[in-house]
Amino acid sequence: MLIFRPLFDPASSTYTYLLGDGASGEALLIDPVYEQVPRDLALLQELGLRLVATLDTHVHADHVTGAWRLQQRCGSRIAASAASGAAPLDMALQHSDRVPFGRRHLDVRATPGHTSGCLTYVLDDQHMAFTGDALLIRGCGRTDFQGGSAPQLFQSVHGQILSLPDDCLLYPGHDYRGVTVSSVAEERRFNPRLGGDVNAADFTGYMQALHLPHPRHMAQAVPANLRCGQPDGALPPDDAPAWAPLTLRFSGVWDIEPMALLEHAPSAQIVDVREAPEFIDPLGHLPGAQLVPLSQLLGRVDELDRQRPVVTVCRSGARSAQASLLLAKAGFAQVANLAGGMLRWRSEGLPVAPGSA
Repeated sequence: MLIFRPLFDPASSTYTYLLGDGASGEALLIDPVYEQVPRDLALLQELGLRLVATLDTHVHADHVTGAWRLQQRCGSRIAASAASGAAPLDMALQHSDRVPFGRRHLDVRATPGHTSGCLTYVLDDQHMAFTGDALLIRGCGRTDFQGGSAPQLFQSVHGQILSLPDDCLLYPGHDYRGVTVSSVAEERRFNPRLGGDVNAADFTGYMQALHLPHPRHMAQAVPANLRCGQPDGALPPDDAPAWAPLTLRFSGVWDIEPMALLEHAPSAQIVDVREAPEFIDPLGHLPGAQLVPLSQLLGRVDELDRQRPVVTVCRSGARSAQASLLLAKAGFAQVANLAGGMLRWRSEGLPVAPGSA
């Protein structure tokens, strides 16, 4: 079974694509974003997948790739076009190469024109293609820097992308309107720059008249991406909380396991967000827990110390997960949710407050 998840970075309007082979558990990430690496790692963990490689479609000018950061965390291989100038690459890809993941693979097609090192990745059955910025939904990438060429992009798109089967779904590197997917038949007919009766001269004239400003973060992004996302100089600090071993969930919630909480409870504020009758029901409550029902939480945040970690607790972990997100939005920097709530705490035989059933 093919596992497919499109992911979005709102800061740069970048799409990242996760592809996994359900049989082997091997996975690829196309165009990962540096700041979104914790999110991507959380999703891989929840789906039980092992990242074997990251693939960039080109050297991006508007965000920094997460390739190096992911390699440091999971040992994944870094892949990009040999013509991109990026280094160091574990896989310097050429036209017609294959990138395997389990029993599946992506075919590599060179599609230069937006940049000189653009690649499009086509799924083995030609039902999906990941076009980067070479072909966007009803548009395309600009051609005025990084070795771009309008005539070359016209040739690339028509020869390598719009030549795929009509029903092949196209997934772009960006979209600024929130559109997620198109098809070869749609773009061949409706793309105003490259579809219909547009010829190379029409397209070249169109692109030369765009006069776009350079991307805002280009001066930082391009050099970083030529290093595959590796920081220049001192490494940034790890963004994982240091006060306890926590696990980031794909939902954005930081979870703490019961045994870890038992060890770190003296340094934390334990906030039970159930209703008052539940606090003294047969499940009991944690020693030292403060009862602040979820319905009252935002009105009582001043009762909590913002300088100390907060652990939210409920019956199953659902209400407390929401409570942890609310506290994070309210400015609490160190917040975790007790994984599994009181049900899991009791099932592991951990202590409850005196007087609890």
